[in-house]
Amino acid sequence: MTADLKSRIDVMYRRDRLWAYGFVLALWGVVLLVLVSIHGHIPNPGVEVVCWVAAAVLLLFNTASVIAMVRHYDADRDFIYGVDIKHLDAGR
Repeated sequence: MTADLKSRIDVMYRRDRLWAYGFVLALWGVVLLVLVSIHGHIPNPGVEVVCWVAAAVLLLFNTASVIAMVRHYDADRDFIYGVDIKHLDAGR
């Protein structure tokens, strides 16, 4: 693998990792904003607890899946991004 290809792979991986974690942060913000916004419209405290637990499960599983995806991309980055770069170069 050439140094140029390795540097392009590193740049693509860093950018994808940044976007993935950015989307996770956006998801957390949106879910928490929705829960706070609907707080006054839920008449039953039991329903509110269910909403908070469901939101926590949603955030837990989505965060874990993005972390797992980023780790997988890190482990196989030469193959994953190498193929992408070859296809991008062939398309030019």
